[in-house]
Amino acid sequence: MGMRVTLEQSNAAAEDAVKRVDAKFGGAEVVSSVEHHANAHKMAFVRIVSPAQHLQALAKHLRFEVGVNYCSMVTGTHFPEGGADRGWEVVYHLMRQPVKDQAPHTNTIHVAEGLKGDDVPLEFEVVVTLPQTDDPVVPSVQSVWVGADWNEKETWDLVGIRFEGHENMHRVLNPHDSPEGFHPLQKQHKIRYHDFNEMYDDAQGFGRKPTDEGRVK
Repeated sequence: MGMRVTLEQSNAAAEDAVKRVDAKFGGAEVVSSVEHHANAHKMAFVRIVSPAQHLQALAKHLRFEVGVNYCSMVTGTHFPEGGADRGWEVVYHLMRQPVKDQAPHTNTIHVAEGLKGDDVPLEFEVVVTLPQTDDPVVPSVQSVWVGADWNEKETWDLVGIRFEGHENMHRVLNPHDSPEGFHPLQKQHKIRYHDFNEMYDDAQGFGRKPTDEGRVK
C-alpha cells in the first residue's frame, strides 16, 4: 500500500462506520463513537461499547456488512473494586484492511490516498463490560474471525474470562497442569517476582516451587 490514508479519509470512514452501527444497534444499548489516536497523525478509530448479549450479532455485522476482516488482539481486565457493574472487561481490537488473500501469480497495488468506502483501513475497538461475578463469560467470536481463536484462549488462560462456544479452549501460556480456576492476571493472585518465590498463592492449594527457582530473572 503506497503512502498512508489522509486524516480526512480516516475521519470520513470512521463516521460512516459509526452511522452504520447506530442504524443497526442504536436501540440495543450499543454505543459507538469516533475517537482519535494520541500520536502525531491523530488518525480516527471507532470505539463500540456493547453488552455481552449483543456481541455476536455486532461481530457479524462488522465482519460481513462493514468489512472488518481482522481480529488483531483480545484483552481482558479484572476490576475487583470496580463496583457491581464493572468487575471485568473484554476489549476486541479489530481492523478493516483492503489487503486480501492474493491469487497466485497476481498482484494488487493499493494507493492509500485513492481508497474509498470500505477499502479505507480503519481500526475498531469493541469493549464489553461484565458485572462482578465469579464466572465472567462472553460469547466467542471465533467463528467470525479466525484471529480470535488464539486470542480468546490467551485471555481465558491469563484472566479467566470464559468464551462461551469456543471450540478448542485450553491453556496456552500457563502449564497445562495449572490448578482449575488459576488465572494469573486476576488481581487476587500473588505472582512470583524477584524475592517472592511461590508460583501460586496458598489459596490455590498449589505450593510447588518453580523449577527455575534461584535463577536470575
